[in-house]
Amino acid sequence: MKDNELDNVNEPDDLDKIEDAEIDELSVSIEDSSSKPVVEPAEKPSAKSKSKPEPEPPAPRLKETPSAATVKAEPVPKTWTTEEPAISKEIGEDILNKLQKGKEEINNELRRRIVGQERVVEEVLIALFAGGHCLITGVPGLAKTLLIKSLGEILDLSYKRIQFTPDLMPADITGIEVIEEDRSSGKRSIHFVKGPVFANIILADEINRTPPKTQSALLEAMQEYQVTAGGEKFILQKPFFVLATQNPIELEGTYPLPEAQLDRFMFNVVIDYLSAEDELTVAMTTTSQEEAELKTVMRGKDIIEFHSLVKKVFVPRNVGEYTVNLVRSTRPNEDNAPDFIKKWVSWGAGLRAAQYLLLGGKVRAVFHGRYNVAIEDIRFLAYPVLRHRVLTNFYAESENVNSDKIIGMLLETVTEPVSGLT
Repeated sequence: MKDNELDNVNEPDDLDKIEDAEIDELSVSIEDSSSKPVVEPAEKPSAKSKSKPEPEPPAPRLKETPSAATVKAEPVPKTWTTEEPAISKEIGEDILNKLQKGKEEINNELRRRIVGQERVVEEVLIALFAGGHCLITGVPGLAKTLLIKSLGEILDLSYKRIQFTPDLMPADITGIEVIEEDRSSGKRSIHFVKGPVFANIILADEINRTPPKTQSALLEAMQEYQVTAGGEKFILQKPFFVLATQNPIELEGTYPLPEAQLDRFMFNVVIDYLSAEDELTVAMTTTSQEEAELKTVMRGKDIIEFHSLVKKVFVPRNVGEYTVNLVRSTRPNEDNAPDFIKKWVSWGAGLRAAQYLLLGGKVRAVFHGRYNVAIEDIRFLAYPVLRHRVLTNFYAESENVNSDKIIGMLLETVTEPVSGLT
């Protein structure tokens, strides 16, 4: 194309008549003449030529394959297989390291008082960082109270212990309304005195020794994080963590927790006797020196921040499918339930079990320096999550089969999905 013709093409009058797409084709064809043939626009009739100009057809559109310079990459639609973990974008390495460091500092401080029980400590910390509650089953003298009291000191959280007895009333837990009289004016008013439930960490000691009406006083606090008294709602301060204990030995005069309240607990943690070496260490240290002083390594606001951050940890689809399949396999009325479930189980786990498995798996993944939940996390947490949600029947009790044995058989039976594709 000649220079004067290029000038004519680039004139403002002509630009108004040419569409944007045609300008792009002309500009690219001039710059990349090696990859495309240049199609010149029709020449204007010369002033010297007075003969009738033959009408020229409009410049045809190029049909050749456009060069790489003109091809715009279309965005690839994201699926679950290509999506990156949200935690890597939103909290990054710094927050991940902070979570891991906080867990290690808490662990180190606890080790100054608590000997052994590594799995118990890890499960309690997972529930704490996930915002759940724990039910601890164990015989007396295994440092259940000391563990929770020490956590309150390390995290600078308020701690209250409630000893559940047969004569305990709901008002003894939530609080009571009293009438106060102003001495100067003589006017009386009703004032609400807050009960021990208004704390960050609650130890409900031997919760199964109190009647159901008193046990239910904790339901609203555990689920809604509030207490209703006299038609008025009182919001509990977060973080709010309930750790209830029950003695598996003495069952006379006890009131087993109803299924609705058992389901409110994220974990059922079983504390067993220490090993011989750990028991010797406890006996020697506790009788020869004063109780170790603990330092505060984390605040309540840090725990609240971690509650929202751990929810951003990525869960692969195959892990989610495995979790749901594992929970659904505990229900005897399911068609694909194993035969031993239909024989030994009267009631299986509900939806909360799958939610707590994934939520706890996210915390454990962060503790181990990973951005995503793995199936190994779900298998590790299957026992504390499902232990109190799988209810055995008479046939299981007659054959000395408990929920732990059933969960172990389920972990061997339920297969892992090959991929996340459905």
